[in-house]
Amino acid sequence: MDDGWQAMFSGMNFARHLTGPVCFDHLIFAPLGYDTPLFRGQDLEVPCTGNLPMDADMDSEHRTGRLREFGEMFTASFNLSKDTVSTKDITIVKVLFVRQEEYVAYPQHLKRPEFHLRNEEEVFEALMTWATIRSRPHAGQQKLSLEESRGKLNITITNGLLSHMSMQEQLQIVQESAIIIGAHGAGLSHLLFARPGKTAILELTSPDFQCPDFQKLAQWNGIQYHAMELEDSVADCSEVMYYIDFILNDLIWKEAIP
Repeated sequence: MDDGWQAMFSGMNFARHLTGPVCFDHLIFAPLGYDTPLFRGQDLEVPCTGNLPMDADMDSEHRTGRLREFGEMFTASFNLSKDTVSTKDITIVKVLFVRQEEYVAYPQHLKRPEFHLRNEEEVFEALMTWATIRSRPHAGQQKLSLEESRGKLNITITNGLLSHMSMQEQLQIVQESAIIIGAHGAGLSHLLFARPGKTAILELTSPDFQCPDFQKLAQWNGIQYHAMELEDSVADCSEVMYYIDFILNDLIWKEAIP
């Protein structure tokens, strides 16, 4: 996040770099993520749905533009374009597969995600095969129907090793993706920066670790959300492909993919 802080605030200092007593005119302590009202309120039935900030009636409990507004503010710090990546003849559909990696966020995590997809590489290979089968580019053909739209698709799978990318690269990939898929984990928080109405999320969930984080965030940001519950930490690749096929066809029918 170092480049993220730099983009938003034009500079930062770490407490460990302070060499002596410091007096602040203004100081705000932010609680850890699991202690914020946003996280603790996820078990409440808050019926808000995401809207454009200028369209959201803040006097109504059923509409909110707050999360979308935050995402737009953050991405604007990097001067990113929100235009769909496409060419004249071929619709380019990008699918982002968010990978899980060992990390040291807090000592108690012991370098392991709380939920780990054991056959992650197998799922990634299945996605690559699916993309090859579904991609049928025919230059010069105009979309007239679902079948013809399928014929125009050029599907690419992004190997989402996000921790190896700069924040700007991460945001660019998320902005370009029509479908984001991944196991429950911090990487899916990038849905805050996805394009409402143009992007769908597929979360692979575990019956042993139920948490509505990303379902709620998607709802409050106006992002299409889907969940596939696994029996254990192994995903059935054929079932994953079924979900992805359904989501892609739905996006085409809704003209989210031109």
